[in-house]
Amino acid sequence: MKTLKITSTLSRGSWVLAASLGLALGGVMVSADTHAAPQPTITTHTMNWFGGPAYMGDPALEVTAALVEAGGGADHFSFDTALVAMLGQDTVNAEVAKLSKQYGADQVKQFVDGMTFAVNDGLKRATEAGVTLPTAPADLKGQKLALVLVQAGTVDDGTWWSGYLFDKALSHGLHNQVMADIEVKAGHGADQLTHRILNQAMYDVAQALGQKDVKLATLH
Repeated sequence: MKTLKITSTLSRGSWVLAASLGLALGGVMVSADTHAAPQPTITTHTMNWFGGPAYMGDPALEVTAALVEAGGGADHFSFDTALVAMLGQDTVNAEVAKLSKQYGADQVKQFVDGMTFAVNDGLKRATEAGVTLPTAPADLKGQKLALVLVQAGTVDDGTWWSGYLFDKALSHGLHNQVMADIEVKAGHGADQLTHRILNQAMYDVAQALGQKDVKLATLH
């Protein structure tokens, strides 16, 4: 990966992932191929589309880089690899079993695949916007990284929101762009499912890490 490069537009109103994952440039929308399916318009608001406040500050690219590294790097990122790196295989297996019982195994697989797509698409969109991750990720590994992601997605009232983390991972604008890409690729339901299950999963992680004050989002 190249050294950090952020355009002046980004520095006026953005952050990254995510998990982060993943993601915006103060509302800048990257134009798609003229032959591609039309993308839905997702405007910038103080609230995220799937609930919780929007984060309009600068992205924490070093943390995003740590997440990407945990997932196998920018060229081979997978969300399940990142989860195992942060929490260990036994913990991940137990959480997947719990979520599968709660939502169904097919939905959980769709969620994991959706998170992998979101992060990879966020990195692609960031590159198109002139943003690259730093060559030196934050020194965050294992549960330490998971704890930072819990803290990054927790808003002032103590609730953990996936949209807030995504905003911080690359920025609110890139988060919106990634949502638009997911809507075109897989539909609105898949986009909402990714946010919903991540809300539950990261709440579960927070509780397991002793962050008992973290609240579960209404969308879960």
